[in-house]
Amino acid sequence: MNRGEPLAHLILNGCLALLFTALFLQAGNLPSSMWEPLGSGSFPRLVLAILVVINLAIMVKELRRFRALPAGKPGMVSEWIKRHRLAFGVLALLAVYILCVPWLGFALASLGFVLAGQWLLGARTPRSLAIALVIALCFSFGIDLLFREVFVISLPRGLLG
Repeated sequence: MNRGEPLAHLILNGCLALLFTALFLQAGNLPSSMWEPLGSGSFPRLVLAILVVINLAIMVKELRRFRALPAGKPGMVSEWIKRHRLAFGVLALLAVYILCVPWLGFALASLGFVLAGQWLLGARTPRSLAIALVIALCFSFGIDLLFREVFVISLPRGLLG
């Protein structure tokens, strides 16, 4: 057993506690109604406060576990990064997608994201790339059409707008 798992739990729960704290503060700005004595932000704030307390309790538990375990061997971090490089690639691709949606629009950004994701995950032969293209077209322009025509929800149009 090494310190990696408790450290990951510490980082994750710390980030979640910060996120929930920020949301807790934002929930105080929700507009309130005259018929609600506590205000519309009361319930979200209660839930978020409970989540922050749970995250902090997990962090205390994992900090104790982290301190009790011996340090790992040199090179373990780079080895772990190499083993998880595909996950990091998909996360980087997702970040690029999120940045491109307002500029390119949902359909074009999704087309590129799904195609690049399929290639990243191993689609290299002409047949698998053709299948990836069909999937990308369905999940980009198809979903855009579904939302626009059926649900009457306009997704970002970008260059197609």
